[in-house]
Amino acid sequence: MKVAQILAGAPQGGAENMYVRLVKGLHAQGELQTKAFLRDHQHRLDDLRAAGVEAEGFRFGSALHFLDHLRYVRALKSFSPDLVMTWMNRASGATPKGDYVLVSRLGHYYDLKYYRHCDYWVGISKGICNHLIQGGMPAAKVFHIPNFADETPVQPLPRDSYNTPTDKPLILAAGRLHVNKAFDTLLHALAKVPEATLWLAGSGPEEANLKALASELGLAERVRFLGWRTDVTALMRTADVFVCPSRYEGLGSIVMESWAHQCPIIATNSEGPGEVITHGETGLVTPVDEVAPLADAINQLLNNPAQRQVLTERAYAHYQKVYAREVIVQQYLDLYKQLVPNSV
Repeated sequence: MKVAQILAGAPQGGAENMYVRLVKGLHAQGELQTKAFLRDHQHRLDDLRAAGVEAEGFRFGSALHFLDHLRYVRALKSFSPDLVMTWMNRASGATPKGDYVLVSRLGHYYDLKYYRHCDYWVGISKGICNHLIQGGMPAAKVFHIPNFADETPVQPLPRDSYNTPTDKPLILAAGRLHVNKAFDTLLHALAKVPEATLWLAGSGPEEANLKALASELGLAERVRFLGWRTDVTALMRTADVFVCPSRYEGLGSIVMESWAHQCPIIATNSEGPGEVITHGETGLVTPVDEVAPLADAINQLLNNPAQRQVLTERAYAHYQKVYAREVIVQQYLDLYKQLVPNSV
């Protein structure tokens, strides 16, 4: 089966990282002929090509860039795929129907106008699948397949990295510094967590506001703004607790990464994390935008190493059973065979 994977993503991002992991995972299975069509970010093209994946870059610009769009459509047609899977709004909107099965993968609660021309849809959470069905997509053509983590083995960083006290608790949070991620709520909670240091990995439009808030709360000496990182899993291996305080989260693939790399997690009850975490079994869940319960949960885990260990062990076992790379890659492969039964 010939499968085209289409992404018009940003230079960095969780969905973009998952795209690379899945495309490489499917290629490694050896049952598909895969080609990656993506925005021409050289680091991502190099990563895919190094894994043996055929990859071609395009601008994926606005409607004004019609020549580039024409080049993309011609290249896709020349590849003659049996199945095309698009990722997010721009790639889905730019990909026309054709002599192939057109599948769109949604990682968030996107405007469905970009997806109505597709034949089938994949939602990475049950909530996103319900969003698709409630938006008019036939339920029989909507499939739920979650994400898997970057499972590359990593070593923890030295505990004193970034001038961090080695004898005090260490909290990690990571993601785009955007209002949806509610890192402001986390900073307010940190003020109620004595002596702990927070590593905040990410960049985005709220960075200046968050730094100002940290100073206002008297936390400037306890917060390390690490910028955008490609080693979040190593940070997880270092920290005592990972916190995901989001107001809105499609799935929260960072949850799977915390499970896979055995860092106990506390998350708010936003759409994705609230769906996948079993409170008290695979993590702790607190109400969205409520400072006191979040601070209480952080203090509870920091003061209870035995509970952290139990949560970590249960979460890791759950990940291996439900979300591991080999499990999710096989689910996609099975879906492709179901949708194009005579091509493998």
